Amino acid sequence: MNLHRAKIDIVEAGRRVYGRGFVASNDGNISCRIEEDRILTTPTGMSKGFLKLEDLCLVDMDGALVSGQRRPSSEIGMHIFLYCQRPDVRAVVHAHPPTATGFAVAGVPLTACVLPEVVIALGAIPIAEYGTPGGPEISEPIRQYVKDYDAYLLENHGATTIGVDVMNAYYKMETLEHFAKILFVAKQLGGYNELNAEQVSKLVAIRDRMGLRGPNPACDIPDAPATQPASDSGIPTIRTLSAGGAPTAQTSQDDLIAEITRRVMEELKRGDAQ
Repeated sequence: MNLHRAKIDIVEAGRRVYGRGFVASNDGNISCRIEEDRILTTPTGMSKGFLKLEDLCLVDMDGALVSGQRRPSSEIGMHIFLYCQRPDVRAVVHAHPPTATGFAVAGVPLTACVLPEVVIALGAIPIAEYGTPGGPEISEPIRQYVKDYDAYLLENHGATTIGVDVMNAYYKMETLEHFAKILFVAKQLGGYNELNAEQVSKLVAIRDRMGLRGPNPACDIPDAPATQPASDSGIPTIRTLSAGGAPTAQTSQDDLIAEITRRVMEELKRGDAQ
């Protein structure tokens, strides 16, 4: 990719993630692989909403600075990991979109078959187990998903999306957060209609015709034959919460979201009463 074009796209994507509230303060990082051994990335310690072209850093595949006046993002290692695992990927966006991050903190992956656009564009969004930001621990949990998924929730952290260019990766972040908002609101209104196996299969056919990568199964199909245990389906199992808020036995995504919604509504009522 052209270096100047990549700089313009990263600055624009940074402005958008900040403007839409997907990051706060100096959070988040964006990168683009412009050559096989060169990655353009955002610097550490700067708001993504106010970047200039000259603020960006060029690093090698070890994360060492090649050119630029600032230090590269402390999470460049995760970006390099994704580029190494997926040669087709040319851009990575990491942010903390509030609703999707809420799902990540609650331990609820976005795997329901609800929105046709999401099934086609992303399939499902799993949760990678927690890893300390800024080190190799954050990358390894993504390994099991990286082959088929283009979007990941990061447990107790945020979300990461990948794409063929910077704006492609950014738009997947928009889709992820939009999906999370709709799913949460629908559950507050009493539930959501899930697409059945036949409907999902038609969407997967469209995805295949478009040449898009996606998981199989595409999402958590409610009426799919139970021929395999949930842990072998490719969709992460769901954890529920005990009375104290700790993960306990496995349950359905419906039950867990219902429990989270109940607790939020109780807190809101309690606040109104004070």
